[in-house]
Amino acid sequence: MPRRNTATGLGLAAAALAAIALPRTAGSEGSMTTQDFSLVEQGRYLTTIADCASCHTDPSRPLPFAGGRPIETPFGNVLAPNITPDRETGIGGWTDAAFDAALRRGRDDKGHLLYPAMPFAYYTKMSKQEVLAIRAYLNTLAPVRHKVVANQLPFPFDIRTGMRVWDALYFQEGELRPDPSRPADWNRGAYLVEGPGHCGACHTPKTMLGGDKSDEKLEGYAVQGWFAPDITGNKPHGLGSWSKEDIVAYLKTGHNRFDAATGPMAEEISISSSKMSEADLEAIATYLKDQRDHAEAAQSSAPGKSAMAAGGAIYKDLCSACHKADGTGVPYLMPSLAASPAVASSDPTTILRVLLRGAQSVATASEPTGPTMPAFGWQLSDAQIAAVATYIRNSWGHAAPAVTAGMVRRSRRDLAGRSD
Repeated sequence: MPRRNTATGLGLAAAALAAIALPRTAGSEGSMTTQDFSLVEQGRYLTTIADCASCHTDPSRPLPFAGGRPIETPFGNVLAPNITPDRETGIGGWTDAAFDAALRRGRDDKGHLLYPAMPFAYYTKMSKQEVLAIRAYLNTLAPVRHKVVANQLPFPFDIRTGMRVWDALYFQEGELRPDPSRPADWNRGAYLVEGPGHCGACHTPKTMLGGDKSDEKLEGYAVQGWFAPDITGNKPHGLGSWSKEDIVAYLKTGHNRFDAATGPMAEEISISSSKMSEADLEAIATYLKDQRDHAEAAQSSAPGKSAMAAGGAIYKDLCSACHKADGTGVPYLMPSLAASPAVASSDPTTILRVLLRGAQSVATASEPTGPTMPAFGWQLSDAQIAAVATYIRNSWGHAAPAVTAGMVRRSRRDLAGRSD
């Protein structure tokens, strides 16, 4: 599950460490075989795709992969464990079989059930060889002595045996097999999205027990104080108006002609997708564009004229200079409110957060300028924030539920308790 912006440069640090800590072959006397390098490099790339650094690096202790970062769940926080090769506090003493069981079966080195904050339900779709490649890469990291007690959940959720029910309902062990009726790039995209990329961990709605709603795959979910939007090919709430090239640009640079990444997605792009190959990003785009809900979307009732008039006036005064009167923004710089999937989502969490607290878009090597959206929570009342949010969500072809002052008030309260 999501993501922060603290792991910049982890790949470079790990590469430097690899020069002194690469695994040796038996009897090699310090020599390195092509096979060793190939395995470690495969593991490095898979670790990048899987975004391991995001969860396993604590922002308050910038030690790559040493754990301790709180991972939010609807039931409380779980701390990501130390996955450096330290033998006492990390995974240095684990066998390869134990490591494989953790990633693909949801069991730790002692056989205890893992919580799905560790996305083993997605990682199970990798092969054993791929998992062992990740282990080979992690073995090249510097061991860090940092003990982490992962289970911080309150009673009764701290009782791991309850995970037996969750596993029975939501966990299907096994590698993802290619669909022979689909082209290779579609199958590669399916593997990346449904497997190590674990996109559904944030973007798929969850049940009361925290399991994926399989019939609403990738259609959006509120997580970590944001709303991860619909990333299917749906219109208008999904990526239906985006081309494959738009999706690739967004994942590679954090910006495209329509949108700019903020929040947890900004971190994912910074650490993971911006470092993926062009071919893999194109495969992801191919797969996402093909994911559609063919059911007719429910129609929202039209918002009141007074709210639209008030919201339109506020938008003209405070927003149109950057986002333009027609909501189209400035390509690769100011997001297009007319084409952003997050704007007209059924859940207004993200737009309220951005209006109240502002947001910083991601800066990447390809797009080093990360524009900032200013906060308006200090300037506008709950009713005014509700009005402009309603206006944005119901203009330029959008049709979304109106936002109320009570919703804004709850959002302010929730954000006041967040440090991120």
